[in-house]
Amino acid sequence: MAGLAATLYALSYFLPFLYRLAGLLLVLLAVALLIDILLVYSKKEGILARRELPERFSIGDENKVLLFISNQYTFSLRASVIDEIPDPFQDRNWIRKMNIPAGETYLLEYGLRPETRGDYVFHAINVFVHAPLKLVKRRFVFPAEQGVKVYPSFLQMRRYQLLAASNRLQEAGVKKIRKLGHSMEFEQIKEYVRGDDYRTINWKATARKQELMVNNYTDERSQQIYCLINKGRVMKMPFNGLTLLDHAINASLVLCNVALVKQDKAGLITFEKNTDHFLTADKKPTQMNQILETLYRQQTDFREPDFEKLYSVVRSRISNRSLLVLFTNFESLQSLQRELPALKKMARYHLLLVVFFENTELKSLLEKRTEKLEDIYTKTIAEKFVYEKKLMVKELHKNGIPAVLTSPEGLTVNTVNKYLELKTRLSI
Repeated sequence: MAGLAATLYALSYFLPFLYRLAGLLLVLLAVALLIDILLVYSKKEGILARRELPERFSIGDENKVLLFISNQYTFSLRASVIDEIPDPFQDRNWIRKMNIPAGETYLLEYGLRPETRGDYVFHAINVFVHAPLKLVKRRFVFPAEQGVKVYPSFLQMRRYQLLAASNRLQEAGVKKIRKLGHSMEFEQIKEYVRGDDYRTINWKATARKQELMVNNYTDERSQQIYCLINKGRVMKMPFNGLTLLDHAINASLVLCNVALVKQDKAGLITFEKNTDHFLTADKKPTQMNQILETLYRQQTDFREPDFEKLYSVVRSRISNRSLLVLFTNFESLQSLQRELPALKKMARYHLLLVVFFENTELKSLLEKRTEKLEDIYTKTIAEKFVYEKKLMVKELHKNGIPAVLTSPEGLTVNTVNKYLELKTRLSI
């Protein structure tokens, strides 16, 4: 309208009768502006806003945040909301727009995916209200400073816990392992049903009951499982926003939880230059919470790890034979051979499982088309490194150490698969 009035003023130089029309438009604009100001500033608290956060965030997962925007005006309005989310998200263009009917509350739900553990702080909620004629905009600021802690992926842990408790781990990609031999504990005698192993028929109970009865076995319980997490330099490599260290922490959390559901004892060791945390294996009700809190507090400067010191701690502080699941990474065969003496010494007293990572960037490089000679050279070098990773697995197997070579995204499933396989087929 102001632009139209300016145009009419310019044209009134040639057509004088347009001068009064332009003045009338300016008066109407001033009246409309005054009405908009009166409407939008008529209430001190025309808008109310609050934020609801979960008790804690889960790293690498989508976490829901709820904003409640209440319209206290007697008319519908257009609003823009800027929530001052924590700095680590680095989202400088966060804004949401909405229409809110008179007297109603608008629920705004959005998700955040944190990629580092630690304390996150939310700040103020800013609401910009557009007056009915859209000539005036009023800003409401609601101080709403809230802190939330980002923990290892407990959402993933709960999913696996539910599936493990109901024996439905196959739905998450965990293989069902056929039970061989009798490295199992006797549980009960039950009636024979089709599919039961006829070798487990209890003939004495069958004679007494006059119907086929079989012995029912369950996995051996109260075995000790320790997750050994390398926090050194080789675990700094990023994948999907998270470091390999955080992927290992998430997988350790799930593995410990599955072990506790299976009535095993779960413990934890984190190490770098020195052993930072040692949590004795146990299956008490509070053990899972202690593991979660310990993993949440892990900090590192990614120095070179010392496997000899790790061996001395394992030898002196773990007296019973246990399953040691070592989360680490090796980028060359020479780096593995350098640490192999310490690994062999640990494997002499415990069942050691080494879990390390594929280089997914190399795999994607191999899938690209070659267009020039340089691409062929690059691809050849990439194939050499991929092949070297496979040689590392063979080298570990040759020394009696089972190993899992996995991508970070398949880490949890592959580790749980291997744990269940070792638990079923071998005696720890």
